[in-house]
Amino acid sequence: MRWFETPNFDFNGARKVAYIFSAILFLASLGAILTKGLQYGIDFKGGKEFVLDFENPVSVVDMRSDLSEPLGATPELKLFGSESEILIRTDNEQPISEVQQIITSSMTELYPDNPFTVIKTDVVGPRFAEDLKSGALQAIIYAIVIIFIYILIRFRNWTFSAGAVAALIHDVVIVLGIFTLMADLVPFSLQVDQAIIAAFLTIVGYSLNDTVVVFDRIRENSNVHKGMDFMPMVNKSLNDTLSRTVITSITTLFVVTVLFIFGGEVLKGFSFALLIGIVLGTYSSLFVASSLVVELEARTKKS
Repeated sequence: MRWFETPNFDFNGARKVAYIFSAILFLASLGAILTKGLQYGIDFKGGKEFVLDFENPVSVVDMRSDLSEPLGATPELKLFGSESEILIRTDNEQPISEVQQIITSSMTELYPDNPFTVIKTDVVGPRFAEDLKSGALQAIIYAIVIIFIYILIRFRNWTFSAGAVAALIHDVVIVLGIFTLMADLVPFSLQVDQAIIAAFLTIVGYSLNDTVVVFDRIRENSNVHKGMDFMPMVNKSLNDTLSRTVITSITTLFVVTVLFIFGGEVLKGFSFALLIGIVLGTYSSLFVASSLVVELEARTKKS
């Protein structure tokens, strides 16, 4: 903690290195998204879902593993109310009656002493999935537009809005790119579903919060140190808020890490997205948003 008693790091002095690092990550992520494509969950590509009610509680983890081979892919399983009711969702393309037969025969064979009944079957159609995908994309776009307007009204300077929005887009695209590149490498699902969209919106909020704290300090310092050049003032503001930024990030990372380790299979993708997003959000607040504001202010004054 002594590092934060009187920090004097030259964040803007390292902005060119940060630009190169961010550009590599951003372009690699964008390239992966455009060439390989995202892996969408049932919410966004359609599928089938079933609810089974067992006489006794069952293990979701064991059942997910047991059904992966007969269904041809790892299904999505969740508790549906009580510990004996299980929601099974799969993108298996066979008719729903055949998929139901596979599930019921597998469960009967695996759990002969635990009878069950199928209490619900449903099909998530491609039209509904397409509407949901469109709605999720619109939610992220509207959030970014509203954030731009909010920053513009709050700080009365478009360069602050541009820096904040650029940092948010930077974070979301890189997280999506990491999801795309690591989808086949990690032992848990990184499919994009409603939970992952919620994680992205959480990342947007977290990154914005850090950025706004820095921008607030820049505004305060500009009123106190009226003769100071803009770049040293931004550096001073980043150092003034550094302890708050780092401590907030570390404590949040601790909680999300616990969620990632102990939260179960269903929350792995969600917590993984948050882990990456918190690190990126902290980085972009220190090196992307503020550096872009410095660049835009300098160009505005020249013109």
